[in-house]
Amino acid sequence: MRIAITLGDPNGIGPEVAIKAAQHFARHPTIKPLLVGDGFVIEETANRLGLDATPPFFDAAVLEPADFVPGTLDPRAGKATVGYVAAAVKLVTEDKADAIVGCPHSETAVNRAGIPFSGYPGLVADLTNTPRDRAFMMLTAKGLKIVHATLHESVAAALARLSPELVVAAAEAIVATAKRLGDKPPTIGVFGINPHAGEDGLFGDEDERITKPAVAALKAKGIAADGPVGADLLLSQRKHDVYLAMFHDQGHIPIKLISPLRASAMTIGVPVLFASVAHGCAFDIAGKGVADPTGVIETLELLAGAA
Repeated sequence: MRIAITLGDPNGIGPEVAIKAAQHFARHPTIKPLLVGDGFVIEETANRLGLDATPPFFDAAVLEPADFVPGTLDPRAGKATVGYVAAAVKLVTEDKADAIVGCPHSETAVNRAGIPFSGYPGLVADLTNTPRDRAFMMLTAKGLKIVHATLHESVAAALARLSPELVVAAAEAIVATAKRLGDKPPTIGVFGINPHAGEDGLFGDEDERITKPAVAALKAKGIAADGPVGADLLLSQRKHDVYLAMFHDQGHIPIKLISPLRASAMTIGVPVLFASVAHGCAFDIAGKGVADPTGVIETLELLAGAA
């Protein structure tokens, strides 16, 4: 499987972990990595790491050499982050790659470049002409998979946007992704919006209006969905293949607790196979040769399961 690895923020640890991951699979029989980013960034980083040969790469040619300053938050590096993903998506559409792994980005750097950006799912949606509200993030680590109906927005904005239709769309994306990865039809545990999923309206009527009708609609479609149930109770039982969170922290906190640096974030509901690591770009250690590529390696292995 040909997997394009974009560098993420070139001034973060992205170039380093991308190259280390590519080296890890250099002689793999089925996983064929291709780095996507500025050629000079890849070559300088490979030299810094003491590599005899630079891994195969596609030169996206976005960043000026003077703007490559590891450890620095810079909007020009943020613009490059977006350019690398755009180049990788083009490679997939031209059948020159089968999937994409995105290395860590800086949302601050991208937004300072004047590009509205709240994470990879929205960007991949835009690049594939997918409505943003039909692209979702699935975090996975140590056997736990959690999809988010809403993501990087205020709780108030997310609550205003939640609807039975949005919850159903997220669940349908879960089912389609399981099929694409070769998994059996999943059982889905749906988190409630309010504590105890509202306790039959005692703690608010949002679950009565949104999550309960959504689960009923999913069951009518033949999808094995249960809930809504409070996230704490559902996660303590661990009876389901995938969980559907309503808000960012409902899904991120449990994943980060069990696997702070080795989780994968897959964008689902879009036509390309795209995943990223769930950790940040670590400007404090960028360019020092000490970044751990395990998250990128495991993310490549996750996507390879879809081959």
